[in-house]
Amino acid sequence: MRYLWLAAALTLAACIQPKPLPILGSVPGFQLTGQDGQPFDSRSLAGHIWVADFIYTTCDGPCPMMSSEMHRLQTQTDAEMHGVRFVSFTVDPKHDTPPVLDAYSKHFKAEPDRWFFLTGEPERLNDLGVNAFKLNSVDGSLTHSTRFVLVDRSSRIRGYYITGEDGFMPRLMHDIRQLERDPS
Repeated sequence: MRYLWLAAALTLAACIQPKPLPILGSVPGFQLTGQDGQPFDSRSLAGHIWVADFIYTTCDGPCPMMSSEMHRLQTQTDAEMHGVRFVSFTVDPKHDTPPVLDAYSKHFKAEPDRWFFLTGEPERLNDLGVNAFKLNSVDGSLTHSTRFVLVDRSSRIRGYYITGEDGFMPRLMHDIRQLERDPS
């Protein structure tokens, strides 16, 4: 009887699928400039899971902490999920030129083929911040969200994560793994 109960429990557990992550929006195609000074086309992210944030290099508040957390994500995904990409958009395009972003990326040990620091026309960055990611404007005020955004292989937003919140990193890593297992 005990074995029958155990077999039934194991069968039920195998049938339980994790709840799919919600689709919270989508990121339209965009063209900006990378830290290497080269044009960056969002099509290079197609087929990849990626995590985005908004920062600026002269920030003495949350940005260094956010970039440290992004580096931690880069490190944690390196071995088992090397296809995951990271994108940091500047909210200070007047100051954060490609050479400035390049120096900042090196300070945080960004892998240049996985973690992209992007700048461009303020209007385009503003459109992405407000309309695509629904986080913040890029209007010269240097105010921005401290959230990370999880984007799936089809450029759909699947989660928002407050970087200062307890447990955000394990939750984000769990959700990245869940998307990794999902072929769509």
